[in-house]
Amino acid sequence: MILMVPLAPLPVATGTLVLPASKDAPMRIPGPEELIGRVRALPSAPALLAAVGDEPGLHLVGGAVRDLLLGGHEARDRGATGDLDLVAEGDVAALVARLGGPHRTHDRFGTATVILEGHGYDLATARREAYAEPGALPDVSPGTLGEDLLRRDFTVNTIAITLGGPHAGELTATPTALEDLTTRRLRVLHDRSFIDDPTRLFRLVRYASRLGFEVEPETLALARAAMAGGALGTVSGARIGSELRLLAREGDPVAALAALGELGIDRAIHPRFGIADPSLARRALALLAPDGRRDLLALALAAAEVPPEELAPLLDELAFDADARDRIVAAASGADRAARALCIATLPSEIAAALAQGSPELAALAGALGPAEQVREWLARLRHVRLEIDGNDLIGAGVPQGPAVGQGLRAALAAKLDGRVAGREAELAEASRAARG
Repeated sequence: MILMVPLAPLPVATGTLVLPASKDAPMRIPGPEELIGRVRALPSAPALLAAVGDEPGLHLVGGAVRDLLLGGHEARDRGATGDLDLVAEGDVAALVARLGGPHRTHDRFGTATVILEGHGYDLATARREAYAEPGALPDVSPGTLGEDLLRRDFTVNTIAITLGGPHAGELTATPTALEDLTTRRLRVLHDRSFIDDPTRLFRLVRYASRLGFEVEPETLALARAAMAGGALGTVSGARIGSELRLLAREGDPVAALAALGELGIDRAIHPRFGIADPSLARRALALLAPDGRRDLLALALAAAEVPPEELAPLLDELAFDADARDRIVAAASGADRAARALCIATLPSEIAAALAQGSPELAALAGALGPAEQVREWLARLRHVRLEIDGNDLIGAGVPQGPAVGQGLRAALAAKLDGRVAGREAELAEASRAARG
């Protein structure tokens, strides 16, 4: 059953519906004109609405609607930087053609992603879903908007705003969706939700940590039962890895990844995976330089106790690309050693040597273990120091090609870092002496 929220004239002076009070305040449901106005205020909405016009049967769904109704800044941010989710009661292919931007389609699921004026739109044909077996990708067939909402993960994400036609601005919601939203509660739609799609366990953690919503008791019991029954074992490593990457990109990745422990999801991934020390993790993130990746550092922190020989194969199983895998492994397995070297370093060259070829993620994690000032110096200054000479200059000065060239360059760089040489000629002289032993 789908509830059509009655937003025609109501016995409320503002023409809005006020739901029961939450922990903080009553939740006001705007009327159609105000709602469509909020949608139009999203940075990504003008390009979309200009392309589709007054197209009937097109609906904004999911997180953007949830955040618009909460009245916070998240929906505006989503419109600026994230994809909007749209459901069409009709031909998605025709809608994609009408939008006209670069796109990719997924015929099996009747979905497409379109990029228009720098904004992304995830389009889906309204559909029903069925699962042949636990953890399998769903079999889909065309359906109504109501059926499409009922296939989703949590009730607070089962609210749609019609974008065009005579019903523009009207809400469609499943039973309890608006009540759960106003009381800030996460509830699944049916008892097999986590069995059919165990990745919803990750989404439960993600939404709870991001929004601060409480998990409804029966939903929590179902999640724990799914974990106890080995639900994650029915899902491919690639899908689990995708959910981990989303958690690591949250605004507070420490809270998001630490919350996995409440259901034992972290230990199901690996017996030693998980955020063991949130305060250490927050110190590391605070040290990270702007050119570092917060998501990779967060994952390195979660993987810090995984034995190095097991970590790379685990990340491969979770379908991490080679660059991300190598940076996570280097930070997770190398931070202790780097921290020990930094703690006894007294010269700039010794600090640089302790972090030689290291990434900002490795440096931040090492610094969080104690030598924060040394890491700040390396991040701010030492790692940017470069010689004015190179190997060709040494060879031109008569140094034979081979290991001696690298030895000379390293010695010259150390001398420059410590302030013992300055200028090209002094660098070349120092490098030549070191290369010749």
